[in-house]
Amino acid sequence: MKNYEYIESALIHGGIYGDERTGAVNTPIYQTSTYMQDGLGKNRGYEYSRTGNPTREALELLIAELENGESGFAFASGMAAITAVLSLFKSGDRIVISSNVYGGTFRVLDKVFQNFGFSYTIADTTDLTALSKALTPDVKAVLIESPANPLLTVTDIKAVAELVKNRGALLVVDNTFMTPYIQRPLELGADIVLHSATKYLGGHSDLIAGLVVVRSKELGERLHFIQNATGGVLQPFDSFLLIRSIKTLSVRMDRHVENAVELAKLLKEHEAVKTVYYPGLPDAQGYDINLKQAKNGGAMISFELKEGYSINRFFESLKLIALAESLGGVESLVCHPATMTHASIPREIREKVGITDGLIRLSVGIEHGKDLAADLEQAIREAKQ
Repeated sequence: MKNYEYIESALIHGGIYGDERTGAVNTPIYQTSTYMQDGLGKNRGYEYSRTGNPTREALELLIAELENGESGFAFASGMAAITAVLSLFKSGDRIVISSNVYGGTFRVLDKVFQNFGFSYTIADTTDLTALSKALTPDVKAVLIESPANPLLTVTDIKAVAELVKNRGALLVVDNTFMTPYIQRPLELGADIVLHSATKYLGGHSDLIAGLVVVRSKELGERLHFIQNATGGVLQPFDSFLLIRSIKTLSVRMDRHVENAVELAKLLKEHEAVKTVYYPGLPDAQGYDINLKQAKNGGAMISFELKEGYSINRFFESLKLIALAESLGGVESLVCHPATMTHASIPREIREKVGITDGLIRLSVGIEHGKDLAADLEQAIREAKQ
């Protein structure tokens, strides 16, 4: 019987808490590939660690509880998780993706799954009319990010879930930017939720992992078969690290978001800044929708500098904020989507949706907010040509 009601407690006590045999408050690292059996067909719940491992199982039960789903699955990377989910479909099927999604998602669809006769359509999922037109009879799933990467556009998850369900398709939501602490897509009608757990769930830039949660037993059985058959599972030590990191998710995210709100306001009011994308600003696209489906606007900001400012000089002038791939760590990171995270997307598609060569994406960390503000301001001054 649970002794808690709120997610802050579930982050620490959810899934399998501790070790029943020894009383250890942390789940042990079961660093084993195989398990001794008591006889033919007689095991103690585990046979081979690709199929099941107690440390990974504790993580999978934890993320399922946090997302309020039927079952969870842990993979060796976010892309391994997405690949497993896409493997639910077959040749002749089509998937609709948001007009701005993570470049790796586009790449695996465009360069890998199309080879197997699996196709995709890009649509503006913030526009229900446009999405409805994209839902042709061969569409079996819609994959969205909300807020999307990197323009932070907000999609109405509940409305899209109802539309997709009426067409007999599945809704897959990449919840990496928000985490279950801020937003829980399954509660809004989604069928599958994805995480690059490398990001906020891991939170310390020291592991690579992917997580998936499904809302139905049938999807869980199918995905477990794929996970076991293809073998892209998360290892025990990384599973342990991820459980450890999730315990502090709420306090980290509160600080991330606190800093992000202040920096978004600073950039919005800055004379050198042309555009700011942050769903926590009242005049942002989708602000009201995000307010209904999420706790806050998250901690990702994208922006563009005005003409007369060099983004190369801006990046080179940063002292505290690091220019690097990835996001969601305790340290603040900045990147250039057009040449980094979204370089695999053709230029004409990038520019059509607004991923310009001048776009800067900022993952706000948990440093002191005034230090971050000072670093941004001095780098912008140095960027003036």
